[in-house]
Amino acid sequence: MPTEYGLLLPHFGEQTSVEKIIEGSKKAERLGFDSVFVRDHLLFHPHGMEGTDNTFVDPFVVLAAVGAVTKKIKLGTGSLIPHRHPLLLALMISSLQYVCGDRLVMSLGLGNFQHEFDAIGTGEWKRDEVVEEQVAILRKAWTEPHFAFEGKYYRFSDAGFKPLPSPPPKIWYAGGTPASVRRALAYCDGWLPGRITLATYRKRVEKLRSDADGQGRPRLLEGCIPITTIDVDRERALRKVNIKGLLSSAETQKFWVKPPSGSFSKPEDLEGSLIAGNPDDVVREVEKYLEVGIDHLVFDFRFAFDEWDRSIELLGTEVLPRLRKLQPERK
Repeated sequence: MPTEYGLLLPHFGEQTSVEKIIEGSKKAERLGFDSVFVRDHLLFHPHGMEGTDNTFVDPFVVLAAVGAVTKKIKLGTGSLIPHRHPLLLALMISSLQYVCGDRLVMSLGLGNFQHEFDAIGTGEWKRDEVVEEQVAILRKAWTEPHFAFEGKYYRFSDAGFKPLPSPPPKIWYAGGTPASVRRALAYCDGWLPGRITLATYRKRVEKLRSDADGQGRPRLLEGCIPITTIDVDRERALRKVNIKGLLSSAETQKFWVKPPSGSFSKPEDLEGSLIAGNPDDVVREVEKYLEVGIDHLVFDFRFAFDEWDRSIELLGTEVLPRLRKLQPERK
């Protein structure tokens, strides 16, 4: 299976724009991108590196709108967080697939912000257990016309939805920690961290594959979502990025592989989690992921949403065709 390439849509922050979302998705489809992705929040508090604008458009509204004006580009979530009741989530996802067709790439994870769960009264719940129950309920909802569930957090009987999605969506687990790999193996079909350093990604993938092999499981799907900027040269591309903020954030990642110096102090230390430069630079950086055997790479232009159309054009015309020619044998 060849590697697929996607774009994170500008549905959050100060550059949020309906026109950018819709026209950008249509353009991405014309240029041969495989997917567009959304984030998920209930009460959006931006990461420190993102600024302070808390504009945020619901991911399901965005994907439904995009699905209505495109025909084949995949619709991805990176990632859904467990603030919805799983029966509502099951209905929303199956409805989206019914309307848009079999082109969903669905990932879910624990979420990073405690305040979102405190606000709805689930702040004391163990979210790793919640997500596991939600996945079990989703699988039942998508395959059984009538079903019941008895868990620690969710209990109900005589549930059922129609139409059942055909085929049921694959479920990716989101997160970059060792625990996220264990959870992906335990009850999901793929593993999709957000931004993650290449060294950390390699380490996680080695564990993911060796444990899958030990369990007699097929290889899981693998992906990531690196911060990306593209321009005529690396210097100009880096000017758009909050390097200080990214380095500061990287220092808080206790499960990331440290650079040789022992701390994240320069842009090069962010290899893999940041892809910045001219088209040649971007191709070289993506090729490192191709050598590992990545299945789906989503470019995150959040620092360049003000140049959204130009960034898509450069990536789609000068990078994507070259990447299509660099497909290695799957490891």
